[in-house]
Order: sequence, then C-alpha cells, then structure tokens
Amino acid sequence: MRKEVVVAAAAVTVGAAAVGMAVFLKHWKQQRERRLRQAKRILRKFANDCATPVAKLWNIADDLASKMESGLSSEESMLGMLVSYVAPLPTGEEKGIYYGINLRGTNFLMIRGSLGGKNLPISELQREEVAIPSTAMDGDSTKELFDLIAVELAKFISVHSEIDGKAESRERKLGFTVSFPVEEDARSSGTAIKWRSLSVNDIVGKELTNDINRALEKHGIDLWVFALANDTTGDLAGAIYYSKENVASITLGMGTDVGYVESAEQVPKWHGQSPNSGEMIINMQWGNFSSSHLSFTEFDASLDAESSNPGSRMFEKLISGMYLGEIVRRVLLKMAQETALFGEWVPPKLATPYLLRSPDMAAMHQDTSEDFEVVDEKLKEIFEINYSTPMAREIVAEVCDVVAERGARLVGAGIVGIVKKLGRIANKKSVVTIEGGLYEHYRVFRNYLHSSVWEVLGNDHSDNVIIENCHGGSGAGSIFLAASQTYNAGS
Repeated sequence: MRKEVVVAAAAVTVGAAAVGMAVFLKHWKQQRERRLRQAKRILRKFANDCATPVAKLWNIADDLASKMESGLSSEESMLGMLVSYVAPLPTGEEKGIYYGINLRGTNFLMIRGSLGGKNLPISELQREEVAIPSTAMDGDSTKELFDLIAVELAKFISVHSEIDGKAESRERKLGFTVSFPVEEDARSSGTAIKWRSLSVNDIVGKELTNDINRALEKHGIDLWVFALANDTTGDLAGAIYYSKENVASITLGMGTDVGYVESAEQVPKWHGQSPNSGEMIINMQWGNFSSSHLSFTEFDASLDAESSNPGSRMFEKLISGMYLGEIVRRVLLKMAQETALFGEWVPPKLATPYLLRSPDMAAMHQDTSEDFEVVDEKLKEIFEINYSTPMAREIVAEVCDVVAERGARLVGAGIVGIVKKLGRIANKKSVVTIEGGLYEHYRVFRNYLHSSVWEVLGNDHSDNVIIENCHGGSGAGSIFLAASQTYNAGS
C-alpha cells in the first residue's frame, strides 16, 4: 500500500512538473511573440517615416533645383556651388600618356594612362597607392606631404620612363585631384588637412598649387600642376571625354558630392573671365542640401545631434556610406533595448557608434540564404551577437533594406533635380556618371536608385536620363584633367 502511495505521489510530482514546464513554455512563447510583434511595430514605424513616394521625390527635386539657382547667385547659399574653372574641358580627341595624383584622407594614388583620342577608352592604366604617414598630415604646413608625393611620383615615373619618351613628357601637366576627408569618420581622425571648401580659383587652392609645383621642381620632375580640383571635377572631365551628353558626375562612397556642367551666363556670382566654351564645372557641395521634404526619423535626429557638425550636411547623412550603417545600428539598438531582439541582455558592442560599415550592411541586406546565414555571421563578427533567431535576422535584413532604399531614392531625386535645373528633362539626353563603392558594389542600392529615377520621370521622359558607372575607376579623373589642359592648351 505504501509503495502505491509513493508511486502515486511521484506520478503527481512528475505530472505537476510537466504542467509547470508546459505553462512556462507557453508563457515564454507568448513573451517571445509579444516582443517580436513589438520589434515589427518599430520596423513598420521606421519604414513609414522613411517612405519616399514619387510625390515627395518630386518635391525634393524641385527644392534642390531652386537651391542650385540661389547658390549660383549668392555666396551665402545653403549649397556651396563652387566654381571649378577648369578650362578647356575635354573634347574626346586628347591623345598621349598622362599622369595624375588623387589625394585622399590617409593615402594618395598615383595614376598613369594613355589616351588614343576619338573617345577611345583609357588604356595602359597603371596605379600605385601610397600611405601617408600621420606626421605628414599633422600641422599647418604641407611641405612634408608634397615632398613625399614628389619623391614617390619620381619613382613611379622612372618605372615607365623608357616607354613614355622624355621629349613628350617635358611640357606635360599633372592632374591633381583631392578627395576631401570625411570629417565624421573616426578611423581617419587626426587628419589636419580638410579642404572641404577648396576651389581651384580661391587663395588656398592657388597657394597649394604653388607649393606642389615647388616640390616637383625640387625633385627634378618635368611636370607641373595647373590647378587643384575636387575629384568630382576630375570624374566629370573623364565623363565628358567619352560623351558631350555627360552633364554631371556624382561621388557616392563614404562621402558624397556632385560636379556638373553649367553655362557661364547662368552663374551671376562669377565675375572672372568666362571660358571660351561658355561652360564651367560647378562643384555643388550637395551634402549640405536640406529640405522640409526629406524623410527624417528619430534615428537621424539623434545621429545628427551627436555628430561633430549638428544641423549641417543633412543630405550626406541620409545617403552616404559613412552613415547608412550607423542608422541601421541605431535602429537595432532600440529594438534590442525595448524588445530583447537578441536576448535578455543588450549586446555591448551594439552601442558602439559607427561600428557597422556600409559594406557589412550591404552583405546582410543582400543575404539570400534560407536562414540568413550571412546576417548571422556579421552579427557575430561585428557585434559579438552569438545567438539570434532566423526571425530576428530577417528583421535585421529588413532594417537594412529600409535604410538603403530611402538613401538610394533620395539620390535619384537629386539627379532629377539637377537635370531639371539644366532644362533637359523633356527634350535632351543627359548622362550622369557615379563613382564610389556605394554605387559600384551595393547592387540593391544601385537598383533602387535607378528605379527611383524611372518612377519620377515616368515612361515619357525616363529614357532621357542615363546613369552610368564612372569610367576608369577612382582617381582616374586626374588623367583626363591633365590631358585636357595639355592637349587643348592652345585651343
């Protein structure tokens, strides 16, 4: 009898434990589903705040075109609209071997290429990248930096001197373009030289040009720099070499900017001599653009408030590679804090600003595996999130999609705004080239950008705007500037 009682008691205990476990699992499942619904609510609100319907894109395009007009008339405009008086522009007939320098934030690129005229592609292209020691970028003097460039350029030229020919190289000009360091990038902090407002006609540009040429002469290099130019100016020069229908060139990487061709008579603030062609390149500084029609969210507001330049370069903070991953990180951090998306504890590294780079964001966004295995790998690698559910990983990919789609469509609206300002939407073909890793390597971003332009212009006019990848790759614009100034100097 006692044995039966013990067995019965044990059975009751086991049954109670089973019931308790079932209740616990049910409660745990309900809690997980509730948190998942909350995470999805955050995602839906974020997506709604980021929405860019065609009507809004048209408003942004109209606003940009209006601010371009203002910037061409006044120095006090939101957009810098800097005059880059590089003339003559390429004709497509340039021939010969040319050298260029592209100065970046922490390195410079030496480039050599051959042009065959008749709009033939650049050939025999040689590149060499040189890291810049921190000592050469600190302080106010550029002497050490330009001496370094001259020494390395002399070595670079000597490798090709036998095939270049001495007589041909003596009167050749050196193209020199500058890629402005991104101020917000913690990885390049400490860089003293930030020539954001550089224009080839301003005092700073002329002084730097003189310093470079003194360094070239000192080290026996038979080349000279005619002017410094923003790399978007160089990219546009390369685009014009291939086609006169190229009207603008966009840099779309860590930072962003635009160079476009403007009629000299449309630039009231310019009081210098107009080029013979009647056209000049304008460096827009479009990262400064802002509009009440842009899609700002709470995450953009916090990013801006915590940046080194609150209230400025708002367009850049929505579209450039420097910031896209950071916006994604901020959304995921809120989800982790409020919905336990990655477990009960918020992963510490998820709170680290700028830890998520745009290439990693692109990899997660473009993950096509069944359980989002790439997302899982990136979460482990970057944020040390060692466990995540397939549903959580899907939400991560969707956040990336929202951020990328908004950024790409805003770029598309910007392109339409430029073409509208030039009066070319209805009856002229316009080619726009884009240079930078964000466009070149982020396939879904690129597709969103193209589709936004098609949607805005509609079937009647979308064929009039052609968007292409930049010719020759990063820095190659310096070659085309050198060619146009050397080959066409007498024209």
